[in-house]
Amino acid sequence: MKKRVYSGIRATGRLHLGNYLGAVKGMLALQDSYECIFSVVDLHTITVPYDPKTLRDSIREIILDYLAVGLDPKKCYLEVQSKVPYHTELAYLLSTIYPVSRLEDLPTYKDKKAQYPKYVNMGLLYYPVLMAADVLLYKGELVPVGMDQEPHLEVMREVARKFNSMFGQTFPEPQRFKTPEEYKHVPSLTGEGKMSKSVEGSYINITDDLKTIRERIAQSPTDSGQEGGEVPKKGPVANLFTLLRLFSSKDTYKKFEEDYREKRIRYVELKDVLAKNIYEELKPIQEKRKEFLNNPQLVDSIIEEGIQKCLLIAKETIREVKEKMGLS
Repeated sequence: MKKRVYSGIRATGRLHLGNYLGAVKGMLALQDSYECIFSVVDLHTITVPYDPKTLRDSIREIILDYLAVGLDPKKCYLEVQSKVPYHTELAYLLSTIYPVSRLEDLPTYKDKKAQYPKYVNMGLLYYPVLMAADVLLYKGELVPVGMDQEPHLEVMREVARKFNSMFGQTFPEPQRFKTPEEYKHVPSLTGEGKMSKSVEGSYINITDDLKTIRERIAQSPTDSGQEGGEVPKKGPVANLFTLLRLFSSKDTYKKFEEDYREKRIRYVELKDVLAKNIYEELKPIQEKRKEFLNNPQLVDSIIEEGIQKCLLIAKETIREVKEKMGLS
């Protein structure tokens, strides 16, 4: 049997280039070789401040983006997390065997507490347990995420080991599916860190038109262009060149690299080339997205079919878990 893969993206709006390169491209590679479940994890979305008036639309936007980039409902299951209530049921059952102290020590929990000091809730603490339940519910073996999610993956493995030792072999220990090296860190347009929806001005949405992409890149900081020498390894200029390498030919990259070395770099030209190249890659995705946007009944049927298939798998896992725990 094929190994099963589970991955999800929070419903925080449309996908940006960081999601596309860092997560979705990996999903595309997986759907041909594995049994895949790709989810919109809306229950994770509500652990931080959000707008309930726009959440439903945000969920659908992610589904549309999934379909537009090429996730094929004939090859994978598309799921909306909250539509499969077994996620939360399994999360509760698993929480009864996992220590609170371990969750409190996770760096991601500490980071979110610092980011939202007035919004520290049980859901935030519970996040890794629900994330473990998301994957273990489908007995997922591979999870395509970045290195920053490794602490959560270790929680999954710990939960699986603990359950198996207490109640008998039930769950595999999920492993991280490594994304291509060049996609691990898609840099922010602000010059610091990586693209993130929570940092305004740092990202390009996969639905942005050429004008918007140009405007966003134009605001990206640079240096005077007179430094010369090797392209910096970090900072705003390094970020621009990283994006150029991801979206340009080797010859184009070498041309601007040489311009920088010889102190003749023209950032206006570089940014214009970069904007055009990004748009050219996104254009067919945007066209495909419009087709799905104009066929809402088809999208509804794809979502419903995916949910029904996921419910069948999840129901069987819950039956097995409850039986082993003495609850049925």
